[in-house]
Amino acid sequence: MTTARRSFLKHASLASFSLWIPKTFAEASTARLARSTPEAQGVSAKAILDFIEAVEREKMELHSFMMLRRGQVIAEGWWEPYGPDLVHTMYSMSKSFTSTAVGFAVAEGKMSVEDKVISFFPDDLPAKVSDNLAAMRVKDLLTMATGNEKEPTQACVKEENWVRTFLAQTIAHKPGTQFMYNSAATYMCSAIVQKVTGQTILDYLTPRLFEPLGISGMRWESCPRGINTGGWGLSIQSEGLAKFGQLLLQKGKWNGKQLLPAAWIEEATCFHIQQPGEDKKDRPKAQNDWLQGYGYQFWRCQGTAFRGDGAFGQFTIVLPEQDAVIVMTSENKNMQGQLDLVWKHLLPAFDAKSPQAADLSQLKTLKLMPPKGRKTSPTLTHKPYQLETNALGLQTVSFAFEGDRCVFKADAHSITCGLESWNHDEAVFPGTPPRLISGGRPKTAMPSKIAASATWTDDTTLVLTWRYYETPHSDTLTCKFDGDGVTITFLNSITAMNPKAKDLRAPLKGRAIA
Repeated sequence: MTTARRSFLKHASLASFSLWIPKTFAEASTARLARSTPEAQGVSAKAILDFIEAVEREKMELHSFMMLRRGQVIAEGWWEPYGPDLVHTMYSMSKSFTSTAVGFAVAEGKMSVEDKVISFFPDDLPAKVSDNLAAMRVKDLLTMATGNEKEPTQACVKEENWVRTFLAQTIAHKPGTQFMYNSAATYMCSAIVQKVTGQTILDYLTPRLFEPLGISGMRWESCPRGINTGGWGLSIQSEGLAKFGQLLLQKGKWNGKQLLPAAWIEEATCFHIQQPGEDKKDRPKAQNDWLQGYGYQFWRCQGTAFRGDGAFGQFTIVLPEQDAVIVMTSENKNMQGQLDLVWKHLLPAFDAKSPQAADLSQLKTLKLMPPKGRKTSPTLTHKPYQLETNALGLQTVSFAFEGDRCVFKADAHSITCGLESWNHDEAVFPGTPPRLISGGRPKTAMPSKIAASATWTDDTTLVLTWRYYETPHSDTLTCKFDGDGVTITFLNSITAMNPKAKDLRAPLKGRAIA
């Protein structure tokens, strides 16, 4: 690192930098990114089509895909029921936005990456502050090198005061020496930014990042004390990710304005610490995208690329050599496999001397198909069922078949399912939507956008599929009818990825009401 850059990061000198913040949203660019074609930007459309076909062939569930070159979108698609105007849960892709909030606070002289973490929270310190805790810097939070004995996130989210719980954890190693993935460390970055600015990172970033880039409608979950969760919990549209990636590619400049210093972008996205791990029989270290080094809440990739990513395949990949950005949202367990398809099909597309043309119209008709069985059954019933006592607190359920729809009701909750087609609904149902982490769950259940379908797999089995299409996840309800009885079992898509796991919701059992 150069002396000048080190001085900038430590002291946040603004002598040559003037932060631009629009006075009103009207001053910001609200336009979509420019559109072009692969061929016009020197990219093989055939390679893009090969990538989409490989995704389908490998049964990787993508929800959106955008590919940019030279600041222009050259390919994009959403798998129905997902769409361009909808936000999507980001999981740990949120971390890169939290890092950017720290960058703005550093640029404004409100803090430094060398500041000690304990200096921000004098009222939340343990009775005895260990030497390692005292030595922990903001930089150690950003690089996942806090020195924690155990990953502390689950311990933190069980409590009301996450900051105090984090600071009470054992810091077994000297901070800055060992990498350990740590979502609570990112939460602490969020808490620090809120401490020095008086705003949540969502509010703080809005005039500095989101409005200048023309991004709106984003949401961020919060802890019980009103601090954005930081390490997860952001929901944003795919094009918002694409604009964010393009800003990073342009070293913080947007429409001729330097929103964030280029020195910060360079520092945040460069190699800071090595993750533990060596060659494996099926995966050399050089081909493992989780072993290429870590920055400030950004992962280094094979080659010169870097990325932000989140569980189940939420990706913003920045390729400086290719002047390109690739965005994907998905529900996919094999995230390395997803990246492998990018390196195999999309990366060579930029080097084509004579870009191959291809018809990309199918990107406009992508669709996640609802399960197919049959639309009718002799078991068809409109009877309500009295449920046995259950953890969801439900008392009755009923099934009403109206034309090409099945209306499922449980007490006051109603979800209309298309028969072997998606019906878009909005509802609250106990225990939904599925989520990977409990921390940040709203205290009051919020309505979810649901694409719902129903199909009979045999005479006595009705399967309901509910896709929560502002998240990566879905629920499958298997309703088994036996005489006057019904048993409803649940399987969420997170659990379905792990054959050894079981859905925590016990089956609902009921008897027909005469």
